[in-house]
This record gives sequence, C-alpha cells and structure tokens, in this order.
Amino acid sequence: MKFSLLGKATLLVDDNPVMRKAIREMLYALDADQVSEADSGQAAIVAMTKTRFDVVLCDYNLGPGKNGQQVLEEARFRRLIDYRCVFVMISAEQSTAAVLGAMEGKPDEYLTKPFNAQQLISRLSRNFARKDFLAPVERAIDKGNLPLAIQQCDHLLAQNDKKMHLNLLKLRAELAISVGDFDKARAIYQEVLHQRELSWARIGLGVIDFQNNNIEQAIAGFRSLMAENPMLMECYDWLGKAYEALDQYGDVENVMHQALELSPQSILRQKKLAETADKNGNLETAEKAYKNVVKLGKHSVHRSSADYAGLARLYARSNAGTQALQVLEEMRKEYANQPEADLRASALEIEVFKALGNEEAADKALQRTVQLAGLLGNKAPRELQLEVVKACFQNDQHGKAEEILYDLIKYHIDDDAFLNAVRKMQSDIGLHNHSEILIQKTKQALIAANNRGVALYKQGKFKEALDLFEQAIVNLPDNKTIILNMLKIMIHDLKANDFDEEKNRRTKALFKKAKQIGVDPHKLGILQIEYAKLLHAHSERI
Repeated sequence: MKFSLLGKATLLVDDNPVMRKAIREMLYALDADQVSEADSGQAAIVAMTKTRFDVVLCDYNLGPGKNGQQVLEEARFRRLIDYRCVFVMISAEQSTAAVLGAMEGKPDEYLTKPFNAQQLISRLSRNFARKDFLAPVERAIDKGNLPLAIQQCDHLLAQNDKKMHLNLLKLRAELAISVGDFDKARAIYQEVLHQRELSWARIGLGVIDFQNNNIEQAIAGFRSLMAENPMLMECYDWLGKAYEALDQYGDVENVMHQALELSPQSILRQKKLAETADKNGNLETAEKAYKNVVKLGKHSVHRSSADYAGLARLYARSNAGTQALQVLEEMRKEYANQPEADLRASALEIEVFKALGNEEAADKALQRTVQLAGLLGNKAPRELQLEVVKACFQNDQHGKAEEILYDLIKYHIDDDAFLNAVRKMQSDIGLHNHSEILIQKTKQALIAANNRGVALYKQGKFKEALDLFEQAIVNLPDNKTIILNMLKIMIHDLKANDFDEEKNRRTKALFKKAKQIGVDPHKLGILQIEYAKLLHAHSERI
C-alpha cells in the first residue's frame, strides 16, 4: 500500500525558498494536501500555535534567530506538538558539532541534505508505523497516566511483534524507572543486553545505579560506555549528575567541558558549566560559559534572567562593577516589565553600587529590592528569595530578611539541599547557625505531626489521621512528606472501606498537588500504580 500524507497537516521549515520548493514537490508526490511553510524558527513556532501538525520537516540552520534544535525544544516545552507528530530534522552540515546539535533534541528522524523522495518516504512511513503502534502507550504518558501506560505497554509486548519488540522494551524500562520499579527496569535492560549490546540499555543500568544511590558504580558504568562511544551525549549529563551527588565539582566541570567541545550549542550544559566553574572559582571559564548562555538564550525557551544575573554577579565579585551594571542594564532591556528580572537586578545593584562607593544609589536599590520582594512574595524563585535575604541581612533590613527566611524554611523544610544553601548563605555573611533553631523547630513540628498522623492511621482512625495532616499542611504548606502520607492514607482508606467518590476526587487532587510541588516521581509512581489497581478493581465490581 502506497504511503500517503493525504489529510495530514504538514509544516515545512527552511529559510531557503529553493529548498522549500524542492521538498514541497516531494510532499505533493505523497498526496500532501495541507502543507504550511515557515522561513524562520519564530515563524515555525507561530504556525504551531495555530495548527496541530502531524509532520514537521525542519532545517537545522535557519539563519538569524532560532535554529531547528531550539524550534523542537520550544515546541515540546510548550506542548505545541504531541506524541503523534513526526518531527524530522534536516541539515546540510556534516561536522560533528552540527550533527550532535541537530540530534540533541531527539527528533524522530534526521535527514542529511541532499535527500530524495524515496528517502523521505521511507523515514516518514517508518515513523508513522511506529507511532501508530505505540499510540496507546504514548497517549497515556501524554496524559500523565503512567500506570495505564505500563498496562498498555505490557499488552503490546504480549503481542510479540518482532519489529517493535525492542522499542517496546526500551519504553517499558523507562516507564518502570519513572514509577520507581527499578528491579523491573534492571531485568529488562539485562534481558536486552543478553541478546544485543545496546548503549541505551547500559545507560539505563547506570541510571538505576544512580537512583539507588550506587553512585560509584554508576560512574564506572557511564565512564566505560563513554570510552567506547564518546558521542553518547546523554552519558555526559548523567556522569555530571553522579559527580555532583558526590560533591566532586571539579569532575562535573571537566565532564561539561568535554560534552561542550562535542556539542557547544546546548544551553543547559553551558548553564551547568557556568554555575559549576563559578562555584569552583574558575572565573575565566565561568565568564565564558555565562556569555555563551546569554547568547544561546536569545532564541531559546530555556532563557532566563538568572543567566544575566550570574554573569553580573561574577563581574561584581571580580571588582568589575561597571561591567556588572552594563549586564544588568542589558538584562532589564531584554526582560522589560518582568518583576523577577527587576528584582534580580536591584538585589545585585546594592552590592555593585556599594563597591563603587555610590551609597545613595545602593540605598535606592535596597528600597526597590524590599518593595519588589514584597510584591512578588513566594512567586519569586527560592534561590532569588535567598539572595534577597542575604542583601537584607547585609544592609540592616533584618526584619524583612527574617520574614522571607521564615517562609522559605517552612515551605522547604524537607529539602536538605536547600536548607544547606540557607546555612551556607548565612555562614558567608558571618551569621553562623543563625536559623538553626528555626530549622530544627520546624523539622520537629513536621516529625511530630507525621508521627501522630501515622499512629492514628495504624489504629485505623483514617479520618482523624487525615484531619491532622490537613492541619499540618496549613502550618507547613506544600510539604512533600505530608502530601505523600496523605496519599498513602487515602489509598488505604479507599481500599479498606467502601469506595467513595468524594474520597476518590480528593485523592486525584492530592496526586495533582504532589506533581505540582515536585514530589519524587519514583515515590509517587509506586502510589499511582497502587491507585490504578484500586480503580481497576472498582470498575470491575460495578
């Protein structure tokens, strides 16, 4: 049966009109009747906001503005394309950096110019066949229903389709990792490796070691794989995470350097290099990386005012106050009418103006910082709030500093890494152990509430336990430990007693809240599976 694009919305993105015409003719030969064109990355994004495309053929090098990788990143980030869309990256570049850059976003296909109609047909038909087969699984993943995705994946595996078997095993292992079922994932990867030596299965085993806190073993696995295949960019990212878990920031910096030598267009790796080199005191490397981040961020969905702030802070510490102010001025222009950027700039200007001996300007910056911090409140990123706390402590605004700090500790009391950042900030400004009493008091309140709730739960007093945890949430907003315990109680209650729709609605709302506040997806995944089984059993009874 001839492959056809009839009825499928297709977007062709290329800045060269001659190339667009050539590819358009190929598409017409495939019966394409809904072809849209874009001559730039931004035009492509605009087109995708208006139409849900089934196929996107996008050149990597699109001239000034967004490149193909940035188009794909933004389309996925903003959910402008879904699991059904076939995204084909096209490039005439042959260099390693260009090829790796084009592949970084993991497009469905990669085509090298020049190509012919038969090559295009082959790639498109293969991908549509794969997507059609995996649609039940991908649809469930798209909706965030991982238990259903696992169920659908197992159903497809039982059909024993030889062409799709490896794709399914890879997807099933990734789903197992997502819900914290590491034993299942390991068994799948080992089964695959017993038959064939595939890098994704070895990376998967390294990820499991990392998640199980076998960090040294994970590092050995990633390093071994990279030695055999230096082009596996995902390996560099996981190796960096593993070194970071051991606080080996020199190694993190070296790994990011190696990765960026191969694929320099990755803004997220440039950010990691900038932050790590900054932390290591390698200011020249940090400056270069921050500049790369700012440059790449001009057209990236991952752009942030924090990138400018990082560079300005670096200059401030290097006694280059004038350069710091220039960067902050540029940031304000780039992020006009954005209070978060304004707050970042004001907080940094206090330090810069003081270093330059301009006390009047420093006082004005302090007043603006306090005002903006009050307006933004908890909407400001927590690391920015911590910067404001530091500035307030250093400039005799202790009341405002304590007010913000109290909420930060209360909201993040079960995040040890952040609490350590609080401790370090205070040590850096000579306030050693300043908040330790508040931290310990808040932790004890959490532990006491948790222990009382668990005790009531074990006594079978589900309502009393839930009431207690709900009261604890008032005092400790967005606390992950309490949310997890509430979910456990709700699921047990639904299982032990008559199924109640009101309780079911509350359980769904708790799952939604848990995802919003960033509860560990592995811990959450186990509960999701248990909940899905409960819903399935209930549906069979009615």
